[in-house]
Amino acid sequence: MSTILFQNIPKSLCLGVLLLFMFSCKSKKGLTDGGLAKNFSAKSIIRTHYQNALSFKTLSGKMKIDYTNGEDSQGVSVSLRMEKDKAILISAPFGVVKAYITPNRVSFYNKLQNEYFDGDFSYLSKILGTDLDFEKVQNLLLGQALFNLQEGKYDVTIVDKNYQLIPKKQASLFKALFQIEPENYKMARQELSQPQKERLLSVAYKKYQKVSAWVVPNEIMITAIDTDVTNTIAIEYKNIEFNRALNFPYKIPKGYKEIVLEKDDI
Repeated sequence: MSTILFQNIPKSLCLGVLLLFMFSCKSKKGLTDGGLAKNFSAKSIIRTHYQNALSFKTLSGKMKIDYTNGEDSQGVSVSLRMEKDKAILISAPFGVVKAYITPNRVSFYNKLQNEYFDGDFSYLSKILGTDLDFEKVQNLLLGQALFNLQEGKYDVTIVDKNYQLIPKKQASLFKALFQIEPENYKMARQELSQPQKERLLSVAYKKYQKVSAWVVPNEIMITAIDTDVTNTIAIEYKNIEFNRALNFPYKIPKGYKEIVLEKDDI
């Protein structure tokens, strides 16, 4: 998800986590076929959001990623492969950097610096400041709600021509909001904040695109704020294809130095 909420995380790890973002959703009939309903309820909006979740076996394509922290910036085009609920593989040109994520593993390596990271979701969870697992990461990348909206109760209003859902009872340490666009009932924006620590994670889905029968994100903007440090990631998806036969070649080269994060790094 957003690469960094903390200033002193190693740049190699930032780049690796940066490469863990992407894609999609299939559109079913919504409540109002693209218009805001006059009589709406949080329950019906949430139900349609999940009805429109994409069902697929594999997804592949390209991503253009631009990252900046206000001082440094970098851009890269990468290839993307995903097997739903099982694996995500992202590779920079010539395999210079590869990132691989499964339900039990978060890993990447960087040939330019002869470094690698291989661990579980605990590091990503600490970076984001909330517990993560494969399903939550996948939901974020698919334009689905990060958390299970069906487990809570929400107040709903119309904000920026989207349905905005705010929990009736916010968590003690975190505050969340979700905006669902009315055309495809996909996420328009989702935010998670820690006001006491001046932290904010915002994911905005700027555009969606139709690929055959599927509706997929076209542009995503991720913003992470930690006190006075702001990091942004802009993602653009291109040449998306579904259900091709894919393999997922990934092997950490021998002789690379392992990146080990200490508590002070996080």
